[in-house]
Formats: sequence, structure tokens, C-alpha cells
Amino acid sequence: MPRFLAIAITAVMMMLVLPASSPALARGAASCTTAFAVPAAVGQSRVRVATLCLINQERAARGMRPLRRHGALAAAAARHSADMAARNYFAHDTMGGGRFTNRIMAARYIRPNVRWAVGENLAWGTGHLATPASIVQAWMRSPGHRANILNPSYREIGIGVAAQGPKTLYTTDFGRRH
Repeated sequence: MPRFLAIAITAVMMMLVLPASSPALARGAASCTTAFAVPAAVGQSRVRVATLCLINQERAARGMRPLRRHGALAAAAARHSADMAARNYFAHDTMGGGRFTNRIMAARYIRPNVRWAVGENLAWGTGHLATPASIVQAWMRSPGHRANILNPSYREIGIGVAAQGPKTLYTTDFGRRH
């Protein structure tokens, strides 16, 4: 039975069956430790680091500045991945109907009277399709997800990863406060 990777942005969800990683991705990911590791084998912290490394490589290849990890965005992303895993759903909005911007506000990333921009990528995969390299590759093949990764206005990022049985769920929150 083939393994599938599902990814979503805003209200758009799609199912993808991905071929093996491209040689170009393999060369770039080689410098991102654990980029090709199955998350269950290396732990969430190393998966988050590899995912950020790969996203920043995509940005650097286009002359863009790297994204910096932000604690509030990381907390919002981690809580959302954990909630999706615990309550068995996959969506930007919580099961109670809360929007992702509400989660970002609750994490205190967005402050009153400050201009801001935020975006979110979600993904899940099993086996080799759950590796950071496979997830980032899928996002880069999806116009909406790619737009978030390559949005020049974003400066900060938070990445959450959680296991749900054989699946690994990813939440990536992007932001900028002006």
C-alpha cells in the first residue's frame, strides 16, 4: 500500500504521492543534520532544527534572509501539532473552531497596536514521507506553501512536530511584526 503525505494551507488540503528525493535536494539537505531521518528515530527537537535548516536553504538559494526561531511562534506551533495528534484531526482551525491567528495571539506573538503578518503550513507524513526533507520538498511543490516559505516579509518562524501513531504532524508558523 503506498504511503501518502497530506499538506494543507488555509482551507486547501491536498494529497500527494512523492517520488524519491531529487539529487538537488539531497545535496542541499546533506548539510542539514537529520534531514532524511525518520522523526521517531531522532526526536522532535532534531526534526525541528533540520526543518528550519531546509527552509532557510530554500530562502538562501533565492537570496533571501534566513528566518529566525521565535519562542512564541514555536510554542503556538508545538501546541497545535500536539492538539491535532491528541484529538485526531488535521486542520488550521482547532476542533473548537479557533483560527490559527487566535493561537498566535494566545501565544503572545501578536501584540495590540502593532502591525503583523502571519502564515501557517501544515503537513503530515509516515515513514520516509515524514522526514524533514520530504515535508519541505512537498511544501516547495505546493504554490501556497511555497509562497509562505519564500514570503520576504516573514522574519520569524516556529515549528511544531508531534507523533500520532505512525504519522508525524508538522505545524510551521511564520510571522513578522512591523
